Amino acid sequence: MYSLADYGAMLADEARMRAYEGALRQTVKTGMVVLEIGTGPGALAVLACQLGAKRVYAVEPNPVIQVAREIALANACADKIEFIEGVSTEVVGPIQADLMVSDLRGTLPLLDFHIPSIVDARRRFLGPGATMIGRADRLRVAIVEAPDMYSKIVGPWEHNPLGQDRSAARKRIVNEIFRLRPAPEQLLTHPCLWAILDYRQIESPDVQGELSWQVTRDGTGHGIVIWFDAELAEGVEFSTGPGSADGVYGSMFLPWQEPVALVESQRVCVQLTAKLLEKQYFWRWSTRIESLSTPKEITAQFNQSQIQGAALSSARLLKGTSKYVPRLSREGLMYRRALELMDGKASLEEISVRLAAEFPERFAGWKQALTFAGPVSTENSD
Repeated sequence: MYSLADYGAMLADEARMRAYEGALRQTVKTGMVVLEIGTGPGALAVLACQLGAKRVYAVEPNPVIQVAREIALANACADKIEFIEGVSTEVVGPIQADLMVSDLRGTLPLLDFHIPSIVDARRRFLGPGATMIGRADRLRVAIVEAPDMYSKIVGPWEHNPLGQDRSAARKRIVNEIFRLRPAPEQLLTHPCLWAILDYRQIESPDVQGELSWQVTRDGTGHGIVIWFDAELAEGVEFSTGPGSADGVYGSMFLPWQEPVALVESQRVCVQLTAKLLEKQYFWRWSTRIESLSTPKEITAQFNQSQIQGAALSSARLLKGTSKYVPRLSREGLMYRRALELMDGKASLEEISVRLAAEFPERFAGWKQALTFAGPVSTENSD
């Protein structure tokens, strides 16, 4: 969950804020109804009011929404903004917005429930002819030379003063994803467009495709780098690519299993997939590097994925198999009991008294039980 300092960093990102301000100034008309998903501290919701919106629905699950309420009050906008605490997919109500504003991205737009949330809100809350900010993100990919970053990733597992064999960790770490902001001169290929996320019509959160490059100069390839170019409104854009100002987004680095010496005009192909599973994206990248002197001869080939990078114990894996017969632990029984007691009739104090009586080895009294029951209520109650 983002801290107040994290939200401060978002507001301090000048490229991001200039673009969103410009898009709102261009789009908001007097009397509009605006929906903002992920309002954070409410800066854009307040700006929409200042630009003439008659009503703003500002949705935010983070407790920072209380700060947003106070900021709206301080800027004489509290009567025009309805703050809704929760995730947008659980919001019910007669919202028919003329404009939807959102920025639910992380390093990339492929983050958690970003796309499903946009799809859901677009279907349920936007009226005919409604507008969206942002409109589309273009994902671009290139081969990158990043020796310092690569050394930082694999160094602790390759070189150590204890002289240990740490290859078990090294083979996993190169299947993880990292944040990287390379300089333009670190690219060994021209950028290749991987996908266009058009939020006005997108349906699936998954992205996949095959990319192909010819190396533009001799160098050592360490993996691929991914960034996005955002289109917020007509003529209002910003990029997170190499050479852009440092900000909250950045670029994503997917390392290769080994560095590869590349020469100009050599062909590199990557099959790249990002798939949303349950609550997070999982990445898979398969690389094929062809010989320059012998067409179709493969000089290096890697098949990598975050699944291969997972460090899971055999006992934990067993608990997820179809044949395993699970039984609740003592902690699980306590959690289930807390949920059972939240039947809409008992107060949290009454629930905590019951929990303390039923689980005396865990709680010395009802006040200790309240520290457990409180978060369970916060996460699961209406």
